Amino acid sequence: MFTAINPKLPMSNKAITKDFYINQLGFQEWGNGDYDAYLMVQKDNIEIHFFEFAALDAVENYSGVYIRTQDIETVYSNFLNNGVIIHPNGPLEIKPWGQKEFSILDPDHNLLTFGQSL
Repeated sequence: MFTAINPKLPMSNKAITKDFYINQLGFQEWGNGDYDAYLMVQKDNIEIHFFEFAALDAVENYSGVYIRTQDIETVYSNFLNNGVIIHPNGPLEIKPWGQKEFSILDPDHNLLTFGQSL
């Protein structure tokens, strides 16, 4: 029986990725070990893993995840207050499929889309 999903996204620089997710998005580092080429972060019930891909060309990275939330307005406001840049093609808006969504790019251009059911 499935219990959770934890996406694994590429990162080119662990320190930059860790700083972004912890200091701008409000995640915490997760796990018992500090591995050179691997990072795990957690916030509420969301856990994201990152693997080192030093040669990653961020412009060519098409990885992404969809994260559901129960309070998208607060998430959006907190991100703006922390200097997070909203993707120019992903402003906070109601979508035809009944979700209120917005999107951001992390330092390696992993697309994070946040959504709340209406």
